Amino acid sequence: MPAQHWVFPPADTADQHGIVGVGADLNAETVLEAYCSGLFPMPLETNGPIAWWSPDPRAILPLEQFHTSRSLRKSLRRFHFTTNANFEGVVRSCANPARPHGWIDDQMFDAYMRLHQLGWAHSVEVLNEYDELVGGVYGIGIGGFFAGESMFHTVTDASKAALHALVSSLEAAGVELFDVQWLTPHLESLGAQEIARSDYLDRLARALDRPGHNWRIHLE
Repeated sequence: MPAQHWVFPPADTADQHGIVGVGADLNAETVLEAYCSGLFPMPLETNGPIAWWSPDPRAILPLEQFHTSRSLRKSLRRFHFTTNANFEGVVRSCANPARPHGWIDDQMFDAYMRLHQLGWAHSVEVLNEYDELVGGVYGIGIGGFFAGESMFHTVTDASKAALHALVSSLEAAGVELFDVQWLTPHLESLGAQEIARSDYLDRLARALDRPGHNWRIHLE
């Protein structure tokens, strides 16, 4: 991983909101170093200063606990999937300003596109019978660690289907830690859970210790 010149405060120095610091840049090496330190970037306001977050507790999705309901299994038959075939389309859809609580502004979009071009950011695309993009998920993969960033859908169950496909792929790749940052009712219904920051950092260190990096996700 390239060297970077910013030094992040320890993750456990975050304030009550989970913010470790504000500033730095979104160069690829900076962002990757942040993830490896247990942090992730998110702007305080659209196109505003970047905050570096380490919430406590932290939400993860244990791959073996992903819940595939009967209705989701039925929905899966309506879709087919690709990986890294339309990363830009997935991120643009996730960044749609009409979505509530949007946080992917221009600077974040550009940062994730650079990370994808360098092979660190990956997407799963969900397509309908007409090969139209109807859902997807993207995130950052480093060694045995994957950070899920955002997902979207335009038809029922398409984002759940994307997550199902991603989890299957991460299991096959030997990923040990799937970080989803904050727990939402939607993620909790799919098997996500909260753990203490200290536990998260221990798991992160073990996951990053896996040999190799810049792996690709593949679907059977």
